[in-house]
Amino acid sequence: MTTETDTICAIATATGGAITMIRVSGNEAISITGKIFSKDISQDPGRSLHYGSITAYGSTDIIDDVMVSVYRAPHSYTGEDSTEISCHGSAYIASRIIEALIAAGCRQALPGEYTQRAFLNGKMDLSQAEAVADLIASTNAATHRMAMSQLRGNFSGELKTLREKLLKMTSLLELELDFSDQDVEFADRMQLLSLANEIEMKIHSLAASFKTGNAIKKGVPVAIVGKTNTGKSTLLNRIVGEERAIVSDIHGTTRDVIEDLIDLRGVTFRFIDTAGIRATGDTVEQMGIERTWRKIEEAAVVIWLLDAVPSQEEIKDMTERTYGKSLIVAENKIDKDGFGGLMPQLKKIMGSAQRISFVSISAKRGDGIDNLLDSIFAAADIPEIRENDVIITSARHYEALERAGESIRRVINGLDVNLPGDLLAEDLRLCISQLGDITGGVISTEETLQNIFNHFCIGK
Repeated sequence: MTTETDTICAIATATGGAITMIRVSGNEAISITGKIFSKDISQDPGRSLHYGSITAYGSTDIIDDVMVSVYRAPHSYTGEDSTEISCHGSAYIASRIIEALIAAGCRQALPGEYTQRAFLNGKMDLSQAEAVADLIASTNAATHRMAMSQLRGNFSGELKTLREKLLKMTSLLELELDFSDQDVEFADRMQLLSLANEIEMKIHSLAASFKTGNAIKKGVPVAIVGKTNTGKSTLLNRIVGEERAIVSDIHGTTRDVIEDLIDLRGVTFRFIDTAGIRATGDTVEQMGIERTWRKIEEAAVVIWLLDAVPSQEEIKDMTERTYGKSLIVAENKIDKDGFGGLMPQLKKIMGSAQRISFVSISAKRGDGIDNLLDSIFAAADIPEIRENDVIITSARHYEALERAGESIRRVINGLDVNLPGDLLAEDLRLCISQLGDITGGVISTEETLQNIFNHFCIGK
């Protein structure tokens, strides 16, 4: 049975490097490490580094020469006494050291247990703890900036400001209730309404950022669609720089969805090559075409690849299916004799459609691809993410903000119709509680915490 007072150990670095670091944390971290280390560190004041040898527990058998860092509570990542053992990057050596630590009194750490202890010991709130996982998983500049902003407490700071405003409103209303028999009004209803509207706008703004944050975190979905044999697979291969899709002159070659990721100006884009759209009696090909329509629904940006002027029916169908999305009409095969020159006609026919751009390319030769990528980035409409910007990436945070938004809107409606203060105060307390779910201020169930930290890697 595991407990929060156990001393834990785990490898905290990726395999394959020259150095492996093993982290030990808990009340007995320093004494247990001392049992297998060649130097006495029991009286070490902390924040120090020692060179020596690690031996098997109860033996003089040297496993490796190492560096041991010593940290005293609360000045460590977890807020507990901790040591970090840096050994040579051999999987065998690391496993031997872990075995020695377990024999000396440690247990293997669970996934995310170090960060969970940091949260429980007040080193960070829950939103910052979750940002650690996002930082480890970051794959580009945008996801890195979002995770760093949250880890530094920018999101927590916004929530703290909201909480203070909500507490101010609650205090005024409850004070009024205490003196209700004296017909004293401490809360100016117009002032409260102004403050509630301000809070609602901020909550709405934070929740609205989830659309951007989720797209950046998972990759902005870009669907490449069009008739069979217009060059969709060739275009995907050109964009990702490798032969990801089979290219053939045979109509209907691509029968399933093919996806790949690229980093474009620090943002991940998820390109989706789809089955060619045409009338067909082939059951398998028809299934692929149905998936094409579904991918159009999921995409933020749609590239409609053409090598001929589409019919009015096709234009109507595509514009309806891409309503509310960014549509890029790409004229392909401009390198081939008899092709090219469609753009003036396409612009004349479709120019009135909203959120639409036009580009001419040769997917085979690479002409116009840079212009296409520029159009894709512009169509995605990704705001520039600065160091201190708060962008929501967690569905859990989004749901909590949505619930808090509903609560504060009930307060606004209540103020409009002059509801009694006790009813308003109840919704204000609920809003405070829902925002507290994000930082962990009111989380009490072990199941909720375990669900969050189980997604971490062991050693973090």
